[in-house]
Amino acid sequence: MKIKGVNLGNWLVLEKWMNPALFEGTTAEDEYYLPRQLSPEVYEARIKIHRSEYITERDFVTIKKMSLESVRIPVPYFIFGDRKPFIGCIEELDKAFNWAEKYGLTILIDLHTVPMSQNGFDNGGLSGVCKWAQNPDEVEFALSVLERLAERYGTRKGLLGIQPLNEPITENMWKTMDIEHRYPTADPVLARGSAPITMDFLRKYYLDAYDRISKYMPKEKYVVIHDGFELMAWKDFMQEEKYSNVVLDTHQYLMLAEADGCEQTVEAYVKYVKEELEPKIEEMEKYFPVICGEWCLFNSLACGCDTKGGQSVLNGVEGNSEETVSAEEKKKIYNILAKVQLEAWNKGSGYYYWSYKLLTDTVNTPGWIGWDSWDLGRSVDFGWITME
Repeated sequence: MKIKGVNLGNWLVLEKWMNPALFEGTTAEDEYYLPRQLSPEVYEARIKIHRSEYITERDFVTIKKMSLESVRIPVPYFIFGDRKPFIGCIEELDKAFNWAEKYGLTILIDLHTVPMSQNGFDNGGLSGVCKWAQNPDEVEFALSVLERLAERYGTRKGLLGIQPLNEPITENMWKTMDIEHRYPTADPVLARGSAPITMDFLRKYYLDAYDRISKYMPKEKYVVIHDGFELMAWKDFMQEEKYSNVVLDTHQYLMLAEADGCEQTVEAYVKYVKEELEPKIEEMEKYFPVICGEWCLFNSLACGCDTKGGQSVLNGVEGNSEETVSAEEKKKIYNILAKVQLEAWNKGSGYYYWSYKLLTDTVNTPGWIGWDSWDLGRSVDFGWITME
Protein backbone atom coordinates (compact mmCIF):
# COMPACT_ATOMS: atom_id res chain seq x y z
CA MET A 1 0.00 0.00 0.00
CA LYS A 2 1.30 3.43 -1.04
CA ILE A 3 -1.10 6.36 -0.99
CA LYS A 4 -0.59 9.60 -2.93
CA GLY A 5 -3.48 11.89 -2.25
CA VAL A 6 -4.91 15.24 -1.30
CA ASN A 7 -7.53 16.42 1.20
CA LEU A 8 -10.71 18.09 -0.01
CA GLY A 9 -10.60 20.42 2.97
CA ASN A 10 -13.28 23.09 3.52
CA TRP A 11 -15.78 21.43 1.17
CA LEU A 12 -18.18 19.56 3.47
CA VAL A 13 -16.55 20.72 6.72
CA LEU A 14 -16.03 24.49 6.77
CA GLU A 15 -12.92 26.29 8.01
CA LYS A 16 -13.27 30.05 8.14
CA TRP A 17 -9.62 30.79 7.30
CA MET A 18 -9.92 28.78 4.07
CA ASN A 19 -12.93 30.74 2.81
CA PRO A 20 -13.63 33.84 4.92
CA ALA A 21 -16.31 35.14 2.51
CA LEU A 22 -18.68 32.37 3.63
CA PHE A 23 -18.69 33.89 7.11
CA GLU A 24 -19.29 37.49 6.00
CA GLY A 25 -21.81 39.44 8.04
CA THR A 26 -21.33 37.24 11.11
CA THR A 27 -18.92 37.05 14.04
CA ALA A 28 -18.91 33.24 13.79
CA GLU A 29 -15.44 31.67 13.93
CA ASP A 30 -16.63 28.13 13.22
CA GLU A 31 -19.35 26.01 11.66
CA TYR A 32 -21.35 25.69 14.88
CA TYR A 33 -22.20 29.38 15.07
CA LEU A 34 -22.63 30.15 11.36
CA PRO A 35 -26.25 28.90 11.07
CA ARG A 36 -27.02 30.47 14.44
CA GLN A 37 -26.14 33.92 13.11
CA LEU A 38 -27.76 33.76 9.68
CA SER A 39 -31.40 33.32 8.75
CA PRO A 40 -32.23 29.73 7.69
CA GLU A 41 -32.75 30.89 4.08
CA VAL A 42 -29.42 32.73 3.84
CA TYR A 43 -27.55 29.88 5.54
CA GLU A 44 -29.04 27.27 3.24
CA ALA A 45 -28.33 29.32 0.11
CA ARG A 46 -24.72 30.00 1.14
CA ILE A 47 -23.99 26.39 2.02
CA LYS A 48 -25.64 24.90 -1.06
CA ILE A 49 -23.88 27.28 -3.44
CA HIS A 50 -20.54 26.68 -1.68
CA ARG A 51 -20.84 22.90 -1.87
CA SER A 52 -21.92 22.88 -5.50
CA GLU A 53 -19.12 25.21 -6.66
CA TYR A 54 -16.17 24.43 -4.37
CA ILE A 55 -15.58 20.89 -5.62
CA THR A 56 -16.93 19.67 -8.96
CA GLU A 57 -16.32 16.87 -11.44
CA ARG A 58 -13.63 19.03 -13.01
CA ASP A 59 -11.60 18.92 -9.79
CA PHE A 60 -11.48 15.13 -9.83
CA VAL A 61 -10.08 15.32 -13.37
CA THR A 62 -7.48 17.86 -12.19
CA ILE A 63 -6.49 15.72 -9.21
CA LYS A 64 -6.06 12.70 -11.46
CA LYS A 65 -3.95 14.80 -13.83
CA MET A 66 -1.72 15.77 -10.86
CA SER A 67 -0.68 12.06 -10.70
CA LEU A 68 -2.59 11.57 -7.46
CA GLU A 69 -4.63 8.48 -6.72
CA SER A 70 -6.81 9.28 -3.73
CA VAL A 71 -8.78 12.00 -1.94
CA ARG A 72 -9.42 12.26 1.78
CA ILE A 73 -12.82 13.83 2.30
CA PRO A 74 -13.55 15.40 5.68
CA VAL A 75 -17.23 14.94 6.54
CA PRO A 76 -19.25 16.41 9.44
CA TYR A 77 -21.26 14.46 12.01
CA PHE A 78 -24.45 15.95 10.50
CA ILE A 79 -23.74 14.46 7.07
CA PHE A 80 -27.09 12.62 7.10
CA GLY A 81 -29.03 15.82 7.81
CA ASP A 82 -30.29 14.69 11.21
CA ARG A 83 -28.79 17.45 13.39
CA LYS A 84 -30.54 20.78 13.12
CA PRO A 85 -29.76 23.56 12.24
CA PHE A 86 -27.12 22.00 9.99
CA ILE A 87 -27.78 20.82 6.46
CA GLY A 88 -26.72 17.30 5.51
CA CYS A 89 -24.33 16.60 2.65
CA ILE A 90 -24.70 12.92 1.83
CA GLU A 91 -25.70 13.73 -1.78
CA GLU A 92 -22.37 15.51 -2.27
CA LEU A 93 -20.48 12.46 -1.01
CA ASP A 94 -22.53 10.25 -3.34
CA LYS A 95 -21.46 12.47 -6.25
CA ALA A 96 -17.83 12.33 -5.12
CA PHE A 97 -17.91 8.53 -5.22
CA ASN A 98 -19.31 8.59 -8.75
CA TRP A 99 -16.63 11.05 -9.88
CA ALA A 100 -13.85 9.12 -8.13
CA GLU A 101 -14.88 5.84 -9.72
CA LYS A 102 -15.22 7.43 -13.16
CA TYR A 103 -11.69 8.88 -13.00
CA GLY A 104 -9.90 6.10 -11.16
CA LEU A 105 -9.46 7.72 -7.75
CA THR A 106 -10.22 6.33 -4.30
CA ILE A 107 -11.83 8.06 -1.31
CA LEU A 108 -10.90 7.99 2.36
CA ILE A 109 -13.98 9.14 4.30
CA ASP A 110 -12.79 11.06 7.35
CA LEU A 111 -15.23 11.84 10.19
CA HIS A 112 -13.81 15.28 10.83
CA THR A 113 -16.21 16.62 13.45
CA VAL A 114 -18.33 15.22 16.28
CA PRO A 115 -20.90 16.95 18.52
CA MET A 116 -19.23 19.13 21.18
CA SER A 117 -15.87 18.51 19.46
CA GLN A 118 -12.95 16.14 19.94
CA ASN A 119 -10.28 18.84 19.95
CA GLY A 120 -11.51 22.42 20.41
CA PHE A 121 -9.98 23.45 17.06
CA ASP A 122 -11.97 25.62 14.64
CA ASN A 123 -11.79 22.65 12.25
CA GLY A 124 -13.48 20.51 14.90
CA GLY A 125 -16.53 22.67 14.23
CA LEU A 126 -16.69 24.39 17.61
CA SER A 127 -13.75 26.52 18.76
CA GLY A 128 -12.56 26.23 22.35
CA VAL A 129 -14.95 23.41 23.31
CA CYS A 130 -13.86 19.77 23.74
CA LYS A 131 -16.52 17.73 25.52
CA TRP A 132 -17.67 15.05 23.08
CA ALA A 133 -15.80 12.19 24.79
CA GLN A 134 -17.53 13.03 28.08
CA ASN A 135 -20.98 12.40 26.61
CA PRO A 136 -21.79 8.70 26.00
CA ASP A 137 -24.86 9.54 23.90
CA GLU A 138 -22.79 11.65 21.51
CA VAL A 139 -20.07 9.00 21.33
CA GLU A 140 -22.78 6.52 20.35
CA PHE A 141 -24.09 9.02 17.78
CA ALA A 142 -20.65 9.24 16.15
CA LEU A 143 -20.45 5.44 16.00
CA SER A 144 -23.89 5.32 14.39
CA VAL A 145 -22.76 7.81 11.71
CA LEU A 146 -19.74 5.61 10.95
CA GLU A 147 -21.95 2.55 10.73
CA ARG A 148 -24.33 4.27 8.29
CA LEU A 149 -21.39 5.47 6.16
CA ALA A 150 -19.94 1.94 6.08
CA GLU A 151 -23.32 0.50 5.15
CA ARG A 152 -23.74 3.00 2.32
CA TYR A 153 -20.23 2.90 0.83
CA GLY A 154 -18.54 -0.21 2.29
CA THR A 155 -18.56 -2.20 -0.94
CA ARG A 156 -18.04 0.71 -3.33
CA LYS A 157 -15.10 0.30 -5.66
CA GLY A 158 -14.02 3.88 -4.93
CA LEU A 159 -13.77 3.41 -1.17
CA LEU A 160 -10.24 3.21 0.19
CA GLY A 161 -11.43 3.23 3.79
CA ILE A 162 -13.06 5.05 6.67
CA GLN A 163 -11.39 7.16 9.37
CA PRO A 164 -13.44 7.07 12.60
CA LEU A 165 -12.19 10.42 13.96
CA ASN A 166 -9.98 13.30 12.87
CA GLU A 167 -7.38 14.72 15.27
CA PRO A 168 -8.69 13.71 18.69
CA ILE A 169 -6.62 15.82 21.04
CA THR A 170 -4.68 14.15 23.83
CA GLU A 171 -2.92 15.84 26.70
CA ASN A 172 0.41 16.89 25.19
CA MET A 173 -1.12 18.54 22.13
CA TRP A 174 -3.76 20.20 24.31
CA LYS A 175 -0.89 21.96 26.09
CA THR A 176 1.19 22.65 22.96
CA MET A 177 -1.76 24.24 21.18
CA ASP A 178 -2.87 26.12 24.30
CA ILE A 179 -6.45 25.53 23.19
CA GLU A 180 -8.18 28.01 25.51
CA HIS A 181 -6.09 30.92 24.19
CA ARG A 182 -5.57 29.92 20.58
CA TYR A 183 -9.23 29.04 20.03
CA PRO A 184 -11.18 31.30 22.39
CA THR A 185 -14.75 30.13 22.96
CA ALA A 186 -17.76 32.21 22.00
CA ASP A 187 -19.60 30.79 25.03
CA PRO A 188 -17.61 30.26 28.25
CA VAL A 189 -20.53 28.37 29.82
CA LEU A 190 -20.60 25.88 26.92
CA ALA A 191 -16.82 25.46 27.10
CA ARG A 192 -16.75 24.79 30.83
CA GLY A 193 -15.39 21.32 31.56
CA SER A 194 -13.54 21.03 28.23
CA ALA A 195 -10.57 18.68 28.51
CA PRO A 196 -8.23 16.59 26.36
CA ILE A 197 -9.23 13.05 25.42
CA THR A 198 -7.60 10.18 27.30
CA MET A 199 -5.72 7.42 25.52
CA ASP A 200 -7.92 4.84 27.27
CA PHE A 201 -11.05 6.41 25.87
CA LEU A 202 -9.54 6.72 22.39
CA ARG A 203 -8.45 3.08 22.27
CA LYS A 204 -11.89 1.86 23.29
CA TYR A 205 -13.55 4.13 20.75
CA TYR A 206 -11.33 2.81 17.94
CA LEU A 207 -12.06 -0.81 18.88
CA ASP A 208 -15.80 -0.11 18.94
CA ALA A 209 -15.63 1.85 15.66
CA TYR A 210 -13.70 -0.98 14.01
CA ASP A 211 -16.38 -3.51 14.94
CA ARG A 212 -19.22 -1.26 13.81
CA ILE A 213 -17.58 -0.41 10.47
CA SER A 214 -16.39 -3.96 9.74
CA LYS A 215 -19.93 -5.30 9.69
CA TYR A 216 -20.41 -3.56 6.35
CA MET A 217 -16.94 -3.17 4.94
CA PRO A 218 -14.85 -5.96 3.39
CA LYS A 219 -11.33 -6.66 4.64
CA GLU A 220 -9.62 -5.14 1.61
CA LYS A 221 -10.87 -1.71 2.70
CA TYR A 222 -9.03 0.13 5.47
CA VAL A 223 -9.94 1.48 8.89
CA VAL A 224 -7.66 4.48 9.44
CA ILE A 225 -6.99 5.58 13.02
CA HIS A 226 -5.48 8.96 13.89
CA ASP A 227 -2.61 8.83 16.39
CA GLY A 228 -4.04 11.54 18.67
CA PHE A 229 -0.74 13.41 18.13
CA GLU A 230 1.14 10.56 19.84
CA LEU A 231 2.73 8.65 16.99
CA MET A 232 4.76 6.24 19.11
CA ALA A 233 1.96 5.28 21.53
CA TRP A 234 0.31 2.59 19.41
CA LYS A 235 2.82 -0.28 19.23
CA ASP A 236 0.76 -2.61 21.41
CA PHE A 237 -2.59 -1.73 19.83
CA MET A 238 -4.64 -3.68 17.27
CA GLN A 239 -1.77 -6.03 16.49
CA GLU A 240 -4.00 -9.11 16.23
CA GLU A 241 -4.72 -10.64 12.83
CA LYS A 242 -8.31 -9.39 13.01
CA TYR A 243 -6.99 -5.84 12.59
CA SER A 244 -4.73 -6.47 9.60
CA ASN A 245 -6.53 -3.72 7.62
CA VAL A 246 -5.88 -0.94 10.15
CA VAL A 247 -3.77 2.04 9.05
CA LEU A 248 -2.20 4.58 11.42
CA ASP A 249 -2.58 8.24 10.42
CA THR A 250 -0.26 10.96 11.72
CA HIS A 251 -0.59 14.67 10.92
CA GLN A 252 2.70 16.51 10.65
CA TYR A 253 2.97 20.22 10.00
CA LEU A 254 6.08 22.38 10.09
CA MET A 255 4.02 24.95 12.00
CA LEU A 256 3.60 22.38 14.79
CA ALA A 257 7.36 21.88 14.78
CA GLU A 258 7.67 25.66 15.18
CA ALA A 259 5.15 25.64 18.02
CA ASP A 260 7.36 22.98 19.60
CA GLY A 261 10.43 25.22 19.33
CA CYS A 262 11.89 24.33 15.90
CA GLU A 263 13.94 27.25 14.53
CA GLN A 264 12.50 28.97 11.47
CA THR A 265 15.29 28.07 9.04
CA VAL A 266 15.45 25.61 6.16
CA GLU A 267 18.23 23.69 7.94
CA ALA A 268 16.17 23.33 11.12
CA TYR A 269 13.06 22.21 9.23
CA VAL A 270 15.07 19.62 7.29
CA LYS A 271 16.74 18.37 10.45
CA TYR A 272 13.36 18.10 12.18
CA VAL A 273 11.85 16.04 9.36
CA LYS A 274 14.95 13.85 8.92
CA GLU A 275 15.81 13.26 12.57
CA GLU A 276 12.49 13.60 14.38
CA LEU A 277 9.83 12.38 11.99
CA GLU A 278 11.42 9.98 9.54
CA PRO A 279 12.82 7.51 12.12
CA LYS A 280 9.49 7.45 13.96
CA ILE A 281 7.56 6.74 10.78
CA GLU A 282 10.00 3.98 9.85
CA GLU A 283 9.68 2.45 13.29
CA MET A 284 5.88 2.59 13.43
CA GLU A 285 5.65 1.15 9.91
CA LYS A 286 6.70 -2.16 11.51
CA TYR A 287 3.38 -2.17 13.38
CA PHE A 288 0.96 -0.53 10.92
CA PRO A 289 0.96 0.99 7.48
CA VAL A 290 1.58 4.64 8.46
CA ILE A 291 0.25 7.52 6.39
CA CYS A 292 0.73 11.24 6.85
CA GLY A 293 -2.90 12.21 6.38
CA GLU A 294 -2.25 15.95 6.61
CA TRP A 295 0.86 17.99 5.83
CA CYS A 296 1.81 20.92 3.62
CA LEU A 297 4.62 23.28 2.63
CA PHE A 298 3.50 26.15 4.86
CA ASN A 299 6.14 27.59 7.18
CA SER A 300 6.97 30.92 8.83
CA LEU A 301 10.28 31.35 6.97
CA ALA A 302 8.54 31.58 3.58
CA CYS A 303 5.91 33.91 5.05
CA GLY A 304 8.73 36.23 6.04
CA CYS A 305 7.46 36.52 9.61
CA ASP A 306 6.86 34.42 12.71
CA THR A 307 3.32 33.04 12.41
CA LYS A 308 3.43 31.81 16.03
CA GLY A 309 2.92 28.20 14.99
CA GLY A 310 0.63 28.82 12.04
CA GLN A 311 -1.68 31.44 13.53
CA SER A 312 -3.25 33.90 11.12
CA VAL A 313 -4.83 37.33 11.15
CA LEU A 314 -7.98 35.52 12.29
CA ASN A 315 -6.11 34.58 15.48
CA GLY A 316 -5.00 38.19 15.89
CA VAL A 317 -1.44 37.54 14.66
CA GLU A 318 -0.20 40.21 12.27
CA GLY A 319 1.06 38.75 9.02
CA ASN A 320 3.38 40.49 6.58
CA SER A 321 1.90 43.43 4.69
CA GLU A 322 4.30 42.97 1.77
CA GLU A 323 6.45 40.19 0.36
CA THR A 324 9.89 40.06 1.99
CA VAL A 325 10.92 36.72 0.47
CA SER A 326 11.58 36.76 -3.29
CA ALA A 327 9.71 34.35 -5.56
CA GLU A 328 13.00 32.57 -6.35
CA GLU A 329 13.91 32.20 -2.70
CA LYS A 330 10.43 30.99 -1.83
CA LYS A 331 10.55 28.37 -4.57
CA LYS A 332 13.92 27.19 -3.29
CA ILE A 333 12.62 26.85 0.28
CA TYR A 334 9.51 24.97 -0.81
CA ASN A 335 11.39 22.66 -3.20
CA ILE A 336 13.72 21.54 -0.42
CA LEU A 337 10.89 21.09 2.08
CA ALA A 338 8.67 19.26 -0.42
CA LYS A 339 11.45 16.81 -1.22
CA VAL A 340 12.41 16.06 2.38
CA GLN A 341 8.81 15.67 3.54
CA LEU A 342 7.81 13.42 0.63
CA GLU A 343 10.85 11.25 1.33
CA ALA A 344 9.75 10.90 4.96
CA TRP A 345 6.14 10.02 4.14
CA ASN A 346 7.35 7.47 1.61
CA LYS A 347 9.30 5.71 4.36
CA GLY A 348 5.76 4.95 5.49
CA SER A 349 2.74 4.19 3.33
CA GLY A 350 2.06 7.55 1.75
CA TYR A 351 0.28 10.83 2.33
CA TYR A 352 -2.57 13.26 1.72
CA TYR A 353 -1.65 16.93 1.21
CA TRP A 354 -3.72 19.58 3.02
CA SER A 355 -5.39 20.94 1.07
CA TYR A 356 -6.52 20.82 -2.55
CA LYS A 357 -7.54 24.48 -2.70
CA LEU A 358 -7.87 27.65 -0.68
CA LEU A 359 -10.33 30.48 -1.31
CA THR A 360 -8.62 33.01 0.95
CA ASP A 361 -7.46 35.99 -1.11
CA THR A 362 -3.79 35.98 -0.13
CA VAL A 363 -3.02 38.98 -2.36
CA ASN A 364 -5.69 41.56 -1.56
CA THR A 365 -6.33 40.70 2.09
CA PRO A 366 -3.58 42.02 4.39
CA GLY A 367 -1.70 39.50 6.49
CA TRP A 368 -2.05 36.35 4.36
CA ILE A 369 1.31 36.41 2.54
CA GLY A 370 2.73 32.89 2.43
CA TRP A 371 -0.57 31.13 3.08
CA ASP A 372 -0.97 30.21 -0.59
CA SER A 373 1.25 27.17 0.09
CA TRP A 374 -1.75 25.47 1.75
CA ASP A 375 -3.23 25.27 -1.75
CA LEU A 376 -1.87 22.25 -3.61
CA GLY A 377 -3.07 23.54 -6.99
CA ARG A 378 -1.06 26.74 -6.62
CA SER A 379 1.93 24.88 -5.18
CA VAL A 380 2.03 22.58 -8.22
CA ASP A 381 1.47 25.44 -10.69
CA PHE A 382 4.31 27.49 -9.17
CA GLY A 383 6.66 24.51 -9.31
CA TRP A 384 7.01 24.43 -5.52
CA ILE A 385 6.16 20.74 -5.42
CA THR A 386 6.16 17.87 -7.89
CA MET A 387 3.77 15.05 -7.14
CA GLU A 388 5.40 12.46 -9.45
